[in-house]
Amino acid sequence: MWEELEISSGTAIIVLIALYFIIKWGVKNGIRDYFKEEEQKESMLKRYEEYHNEQENEKNE
Repeated sequence: MWEELEISSGTAIIVLIALYFIIKWGVKNGIRDYFKEEEQKESMLKRYEEYHNEQENEKNE
């Protein structure tokens, strides 16, 4: 199979290892970015709820 592509087995192994680490790096960064966005959404929601509660307390006073 590798002969058809004119690639030696050593080169193929190096390419596969490099591809593995590139995909691993991409997935890791994607997961990290997802959790950062979720954390930001939660903090924004918390700030909104606190602001909303403050506004209701001012109205009730």
